[in-house]
Amino acid sequence: MTPQLNPVIEPLSWMLGTWLSDPPGDGTFPTMKPFQYLEEVHISHVGQPMLNFSFNAFHPDTRKPMHRECGFIRLKPDTNKVAFISAQNTGLVEVEEGEVNGQELSIASHSIARISFAKKPHVEQVSTLRREEPNLLHAFYCGIIKFRLNSDGKLEQTVSMATTTQPMTQHLHITYKKVTP
Repeated sequence: MTPQLNPVIEPLSWMLGTWLSDPPGDGTFPTMKPFQYLEEVHISHVGQPMLNFSFNAFHPDTRKPMHRECGFIRLKPDTNKVAFISAQNTGLVEVEEGEVNGQELSIASHSIARISFAKKPHVEQVSTLRREEPNLLHAFYCGIIKFRLNSDGKLEQTVSMATTTQPMTQHLHITYKKVTP
């Protein structure tokens, strides 16, 4: 039995469900070859004033697992202020903050922690939710992420990032179709 949606997170309810990439996502960055990826996203709630999420990226040909990320999306009550808290299989833990306006969520890096033995270059900033290409899995980032529900009812995500050697640049773009509510 699904618990009742906490009214605090009603402004984020458009994100709920299971989403699959359609078509594959595109990734690029000045230090790597362009690439594509598939991704499955689960966004749910358990009645608390937050959403739970997981992002699971796969290679489009081999279906080999790539980037993994899970965490929570919190909304400050009676505001449009949002916090995105994530832990990634790359050894990165990130807090991003921003705003929800209608059916668009924009967040930017607030704080980043990483394991001590991560490889360089370290990501310094990320924008939007990010999915990483294997060559960047060891990098640390800072950036901006944007999610929006488009007019076709599909969820779009754009991620921009900066590393210790590159300025803020669009890194990922993907569109998802909802497969379960």
